[in-house]
Amino acid sequence: MSIKNRFKSFFALEDEEYEYEVEEKYKDEESEEPQAVQKQQPKQNVVSLQSVQKSSKVILCEPRAYAEAQGIADQLKNRRAVVVNLQSIQKDQAKRIVDFLSGTVYAIGGDIKRIGLNIFLCTPDNVDVSGTISEMINEEERGRW
Repeated sequence: MSIKNRFKSFFALEDEEYEYEVEEKYKDEESEEPQAVQKQQPKQNVVSLQSVQKSSKVILCEPRAYAEAQGIADQLKNRRAVVVNLQSIQKDQAKRIVDFLSGTVYAIGGDIKRIGLNIFLCTPDNVDVSGTISEMINEEERGRW
């Protein structure tokens, strides 16, 4: 290697190319088979795009009993957003489910938002929700909408 090439490689002035050097080593002088050893230049940091592009899922649930709240909480623990429709359940059962899911969401660092009359959006910490629809909710409750 010439001094010019060493200077360029020391200051990284030339494009890095991955080169493999093959060295032949002999185990014994009697053995005629060469042993090939490959040397690789240092690797650069590589990030797997598979983990970055993993698709998110939104689960829609319409529980019929309080016992189904644990299944919804399991979906949240698996980092999936859940839309919970509580319109077809008794009011006291719906309140218990919302209390249970509120505790679950708090434990995982997520968020719970009301998006309609007896409809809630529960999200884990990896899902960001922006915006508000509270005006529409208030109009629904008043019966104007």
